[in-house]
Amino acid sequence: MGLFFRVNKLVKKQKAALQISLMAIMSALVTVGTIIVRIPNMMGGYFNVGDVMIFVSALTFGPYVGGVAGGLGSALADFIGYPLFVLPTLVIKGLEGLIAGLISNNKKLIRDVLAVIFAGVEMVTGYFIVELYLFGIGGAIAEVIPNIAQIAVGGVIGIPIALILRKRLPEFFQH
Repeated sequence: MGLFFRVNKLVKKQKAALQISLMAIMSALVTVGTIIVRIPNMMGGYFNVGDVMIFVSALTFGPYVGGVAGGLGSALADFIGYPLFVLPTLVIKGLEGLIAGLISNNKKLIRDVLAVIFAGVEMVTGYFIVELYLFGIGGAIAEVIPNIAQIAVGGVIGIPIALILRKRLPEFFQH
């Protein structure tokens, strides 16, 4: 019995170390994906592909990796160029990754699509509320379509990448 519990404890420590490593790596990839492609929009913000990496993180590695990568990675990118949005982004993008990871089950494509849709609704709604406060109704409405487009691109590119990774990675990497 003692050996079983020691082995079980070791496996749990290894999984925790793997989870933390994946959070760090995927956070960095979200930051890079957000910074590298910055297409300015009319409100002074920008369109980016960070959501692709958030969805890859969440759909491949689960809600905790997706949540940390989405929140931390996106907030770090905002810190570099849009510090006003660091805290809202930390929460909004963190919830986006968490929600996507919770809905996805690694088995059905429809669950991945639903994950992107529900996480996208949260992201668009979250930024609408923040921008309503900062810029008024006109500014908030002006950002809805670009935010929907960003989610759509994130899903269209992120889902296939996650599907490929789930087929190629050993099972212990996946949620």
